[in-house]
Amino acid sequence: MTGDLEYLERLRNLAQSDGRYRLQAFIFLHEALDHTLKMVGQKRHVTGRELLEGVRRLALEKFGMMARLLLESWGVRSTEDVGEIVFLLVESSIWGRTETDSRDDFADGYDFRQAFEDSFQIS
Repeated sequence: MTGDLEYLERLRNLAQSDGRYRLQAFIFLHEALDHTLKMVGQKRHVTGRELLEGVRRLALEKFGMMARLLLESWGVRSTEDVGEIVFLLVESSIWGRTETDSRDDFADGYDFRQAFEDSFQIS
C-alpha cells in the first residue's frame, strides 16, 4: 500500500510541476498501460502505437461517449499529448523506455473526435 501511495504522490508532483495535464490523466495513462499489456497478452515493453490503441479502447470502455470530453478536461487533446505524458513519466524515471522509443511514436495516431465519437457504437 505504501508503494501505491508513493507512486501516486510522484504522479501528483509531476502533474503539478508540469501544469499541462491533470493528475487524472497520469492515473488514466497508468491504467491504460495495464490495459494494453492485457490486450497484447504478455508482459513486455509496448510500443507507442500499442499504447495509443490501449488508451482508445480503455477510454471508450470506461467513459463511453464522454471519453473525448473527459480526456480533454484533463488536458489530453491529441495522441501527441499522450506521448508528452509518457515522456514526462520517462524523464522523471517513473516509467522506462527503450532507445528506439520516441515522441514521434505518438504523432498523428488518431483524431480524437473520430476515435472517441464518430466510431462510438451503442450496443
